[in-house]
Amino acid sequence: MKVVVGISDMKVSNTPGDTLITYSLGSCIGVVIWDGRVKVGGILHYMLPESSIDPDKARVKPYMFADTGIPRLFKAAYALGADKSRLVVKVFGGGQIMDADGVFNIGKRNYMILRKMFLKSGVMIAAEDVGGTVNRTVSLEVATGVTRLKTGGREEVEV
Repeated sequence: MKVVVGISDMKVSNTPGDTLITYSLGSCIGVVIWDGRVKVGGILHYMLPESSIDPDKARVKPYMFADTGIPRLFKAAYALGADKSRLVVKVFGGGQIMDADGVFNIGKRNYMILRKMFLKSGVMIAAEDVGGTVNRTVSLEVATGVTRLKTGGREEVEV
């Protein structure tokens, strides 16, 4: 079954028939995690780096922000039996889509906080496709861990 992960959303599954998918990653970041031993996968689609810019919104929509969404993604996977040491982590998005002059650099800031959090936590990134000026769609097959990337104007590829 196709399970759509919307903007400021997160889904984790251990259902073999599920394919998690998130669309239109522009400056947003899509974090994909998968544990092959227990067949648990998840995707987080976050918009902004830090919840401190709007604590009230962060309480209501924790997946909107990297600093509140990323820990929840990992904890939800652990609750289904995933183990940090086995997780394959992939990162997509972080583009400069609606900020052509680079005034806000949301995509870069989204990616930088993720790297900082992962470094602090000892999380390694197995694959990534970030930056640029394209939108990305990413999917994860829970049963196999196959991750597919569709970038505007190009064929879908396995990552």
